[in-house]
Amino acid sequence: MKDNSSWVGGEVRQINDRVISVQVLVMMFLSINFLLILTFFKRKSFYTILRYILFAVTLLSDSLILLISNTLYLLAYFNFTIEVWSCICISMVLILYSMVTPVTLTAMTLERYVAICMPLRHAELCSQRIHVHCILIIHILSSLPCIAVFSSFFASASLSLYKQHKICSLQIYILHRWQGHIRSTVQQIYFLIMVIIIAFCYVKMMKVAKMASGDNKKSTRKGLRTVILHGFQLLLCLIQLWTPFIENYVLEINLSLFINVRFFNYVMFYLTPKCLSPLIYGLRDDHFFHALKKYAFFDLYKTNILQGRLVVFNRQNVQYS
Repeated sequence: MKDNSSWVGGEVRQINDRVISVQVLVMMFLSINFLLILTFFKRKSFYTILRYILFAVTLLSDSLILLISNTLYLLAYFNFTIEVWSCICISMVLILYSMVTPVTLTAMTLERYVAICMPLRHAELCSQRIHVHCILIIHILSSLPCIAVFSSFFASASLSLYKQHKICSLQIYILHRWQGHIRSTVQQIYFLIMVIIIAFCYVKMMKVAKMASGDNKKSTRKGLRTVILHGFQLLLCLIQLWTPFIENYVLEINLSLFINVRFFNYVMFYLTPKCLSPLIYGLRDDHFFHALKKYAFFDLYKTNILQGRLVVFNRQNVQYS
């Protein structure tokens, strides 16, 4: 009996440590994203460059996904239930912006392809007037999987289900096996198309890299590395689609193993792709990195110094008055 209680206590402590570690990772990624978003809005020249606008879209999308998914993670950890209709509203946003990030990555890859392989048409195809249209198209394309998931759910769910209290999870919308197949098929088609686009852009850019020389060759190779990182992000997002099937299979075998696998999947295939976007354009891009140092770190330092001096100045005035 003592051995069982000590084993249970060890499992609880392990789960608590994992929850704390997830919170630390989420807060770290959100802080980095906040600095990058602050840098983007501080410098107006970024508003006119399509790749930086798309980069800001991915930052905002990833931050929103981190906030919502972490909230659902904590609600599930504490076994907190909410009404299904409230969960639907939250899940719609989560599913939509889970697709916005990979679709935006594909658009960023196309922008790099145009810049390197079609430099004379880059100003025309990526002009300021199409920026809003590009963002709208990204959101429209990203909304189609969400429509497919909830259309099948609304068609088969009873009215009483919406008022039931359940732990908010995407699994509650799969009432029949065919609904899971629809969701998986739509997302697999999306990612197959995106992988083909990225592979096509990479092959074309490789041909240009072989013919380029000097600064053009250096710029092209940097663009190739960017495309490779985008492809790696999409690969992690694609594996994320398979994790529910793996987790359901593991759950039937062993509960303890299921907890370990679910934690690994969340960190590796959900959190890790979110930290690659800041790396690709936030730290590797020289223009953005210099702006980050100037506007984010220097402004924060300058604000703290000025506030400190202001506090000292006010205290001196109070003493002399």
